[in-house]
Amino acid sequence: MKSWTSRPVPDLPGSMPALRLYDTALGRVMEVEQHAEQSMYVCGITPYDATHMGHAASYVAFDLLNRAWRDAGVRVDYVQNVTDIDDPLLERATATGVDWRKLAQSQIELFHTDMDALNVVAPDHYIGAVESIPDIVPAIERLIADGVAYRVPGSDGEPDGDVYYDVEAAGKRSDATDAWTLGDVSRLGEAEMLALFAERGGDPGRQGKRHPLDPLLWRVARDGEPSWPGASLGDGRPGWHIECTVIAQKYLPAPFTVQGGGSDLVFPHHEMGAGHAYSLSGVPLASHYAHAGMVGLDGEKMSKSKGNLVLVSKLRAAGEEPAAIRLAILAHHYRSDWSWTDGEFEAAKDRLARWRKALEGAPAGSAAPLLASMRQELADDLNAPAAIAVVDHWANEALKNNGESSPADRTVVRDAVNALLGVEL
Repeated sequence: MKSWTSRPVPDLPGSMPALRLYDTALGRVMEVEQHAEQSMYVCGITPYDATHMGHAASYVAFDLLNRAWRDAGVRVDYVQNVTDIDDPLLERATATGVDWRKLAQSQIELFHTDMDALNVVAPDHYIGAVESIPDIVPAIERLIADGVAYRVPGSDGEPDGDVYYDVEAAGKRSDATDAWTLGDVSRLGEAEMLALFAERGGDPGRQGKRHPLDPLLWRVARDGEPSWPGASLGDGRPGWHIECTVIAQKYLPAPFTVQGGGSDLVFPHHEMGAGHAYSLSGVPLASHYAHAGMVGLDGEKMSKSKGNLVLVSKLRAAGEEPAAIRLAILAHHYRSDWSWTDGEFEAAKDRLARWRKALEGAPAGSAAPLLASMRQELADDLNAPAAIAVVDHWANEALKNNGESSPADRTVVRDAVNALLGVEL
């Protein structure tokens, strides 16, 4: 699947120091091992609706990581999926009377334009679930053969043959210190897991399952639903978690450096994906897990079901500048939960205008310390608000500058804000 086209990222003098990042699975900030190449998988959209601010905040967060690594002179291999077949997509298509394929394509295209507008560096591989089915099927067959997946008999009118992952069997397969057991990524207890599993697409009450938390691997064909050849599995379509595992294992090293996404993906999605990966390869899926916080609107959780979404595309259509949208997002630390407000958006627009005005009076010799301070803050768990404060301080001094401005410093400051924060001045 084709991705969007990134804009060039300016080269800067010097480089980013060693990066420290909060690892969800460890529950602490730790230093990311330094290598000439790093790799990242960020879970993509299910394309049944437009990009809301929660999506945007997550992709901007991991764009900061991408930019930090690149500034350190590291080659980054970045993969993002798109879940272009899943229940929410089919349900929305049915409700709106639109063919599910057309709905998916239209929302993927809109997502691309939003990401381009927000100056998010495109992934190196942008892979759809549907195009990955030929890789997913043999992976599931292998899990069955290895005794960590099983078929569930039909009940209540459902057909025979849905395939589930056996979380208990998978967790007992190895005594290795890096082996996966349920809870390793999320650090949750079973009661919390069960509540989230039911809330986030799981089916804990499905008859015939060995454990309520066993996730779906393969849904055999139902009348009226799209399906694909599944070899010995029978025609059907894949479950959600196995999709990302198989894509990541095909396109990235094992383990890859960072698994990223919103905090609502910690469980069950990233937990189960980690289990699938270990069962398939005997190697952890990722070395580190990082997650962006949730975004609300005026203090209330933002969700499609509540209809209180702030859409990037609608802000753009209203004439709002994407650089200001991005700056409003970056004013909050990527791990924090926060709410979008009109007041904070106005503040972001004022800040952007102020930074641009300050460039006119860039003092000689001011760019180097600004760049060093920005890097220091971003290397500390991608602390964008602190990096913004650095630019604010520089702008205060530049606006007071009554002497001659420096074109060279102006260029470096403009390039630093673009390259490190992704905000174009």
